[in-house]
Amino acid sequence: MTAQPKIGLVSLGCPKALVDSERILTTLRAQGYSFSRDYQGSDIVIVNTCGFLDSAKKESLEAIGEAIGENGRVIVTGCLGVEEQLIRDTHPSVLAVTGPHQYEAVVSAVHDHLPPVPNKFLDLVPEAGLRLTPKHYAYLKISEGCNNRCSFCIIPQIRGDLVSRPIASVLYEAERLVQSGVKEILVISQDTSAYGVDLKYATSKYRGQDVPAKFHNLAEEMGKLGVWVRMHYVYPYPHVDSVIPLMAEGKILPYLDIPFQHASPSVLKAMRRPANQEKTLDRIKSWRAIAPDLAIRSNFIVGFPGETEDDFEFLLDWLEEAEIDRIGCFEYEPVTGATAAADDVPPELKRERYERLMEVAQDISAHVLEKKIGRTIDVLVDDVDPGAGRAIGRSQWDAPEIDGAVIIHEADGIKPGDMVTVRVTESDEYDLFGVPEALAQKA
Repeated sequence: MTAQPKIGLVSLGCPKALVDSERILTTLRAQGYSFSRDYQGSDIVIVNTCGFLDSAKKESLEAIGEAIGENGRVIVTGCLGVEEQLIRDTHPSVLAVTGPHQYEAVVSAVHDHLPPVPNKFLDLVPEAGLRLTPKHYAYLKISEGCNNRCSFCIIPQIRGDLVSRPIASVLYEAERLVQSGVKEILVISQDTSAYGVDLKYATSKYRGQDVPAKFHNLAEEMGKLGVWVRMHYVYPYPHVDSVIPLMAEGKILPYLDIPFQHASPSVLKAMRRPANQEKTLDRIKSWRAIAPDLAIRSNFIVGFPGETEDDFEFLLDWLEEAEIDRIGCFEYEPVTGATAAADDVPPELKRERYERLMEVAQDISAHVLEKKIGRTIDVLVDDVDPGAGRAIGRSQWDAPEIDGAVIIHEADGIKPGDMVTVRVTESDEYDLFGVPEALAQKA
């Protein structure tokens, strides 16, 4: 019997790129390919690149070079693929270059350089497709592209304008994920709360009902699936208010990932950020009045061109007043092709502002988490350390890989993917600590 051709994959960038990688692997698996976890065991390597920042482009080019050095047969796809000449100038030996979410082109390139071997005895591809995440959580991408034109961003140039999936397609995929054992679905896109705008909110048939492609309807229907539903990349448009009651009712997680980027009106104007920022603090307070357990995570940019010390101090004050639970920070980095003004904040000042902001973020996080001590919470377990007798999981306030964790002591018998009821006993700047509730009651 002819051996199955083996594919290696390097997936860089954001969860949206990870979903692209999963789709590519699912298609190739259905066509008779198998996969290898190392360069030497692969007949060909696919590198799914990131091209958002110049530093990300550099990382992608280095990853391509490593794959060529270790394997020699490399196909490049992803966001950096729109700069094919750059890739070929740097690495002339790449076999093919395709752009982001061009699944058919990637598969076609694989066929050209590594034809599939038909085998009727191959295992069937799981109905939910192949995933690169643990079995108990999955990313669900609801759209491609973005209609916003932020001055620091080139995503629309790379991935195009907003293209939403029909809502029935999204919901049926969510159902298949739940049926496959997924306990948490992370909803992602470039602009989740703009979902359906391009479709003019057209309805599609889901379980015999006409459901409109709207953010609220999406959240409402997914809230019926009986699993954790976490919303990412939610711009604070006015209609986002309507999903807060669903969080209060426990239908979807009380968690919003909102890309605020800054708070100073002059910086936001220079960034060309969408949505009404002036009343954001009032809206956050009203959200928390409805859903007191709401956690908000956001990323912020320091050192944006024109940012003054007053702008930065405004941001720090705003973060404390808004009590943003989970804060990420980046020093501004010019992006080739973006329209932002010239980089005029010295590197050492950017670093100083970054460190000051992260000190504030740490203080806010520590204060928020301290208030959880004594509570009983549900924790989704990601990993276990049998030798230490502990498990590492996440609460409703923690997204994988970017937020904090819940460290469960006395975790005998607990497995990854378990949902455990935990009594919180301690906290630090970013994490919670506790024991299973059954043990806490005995104590």
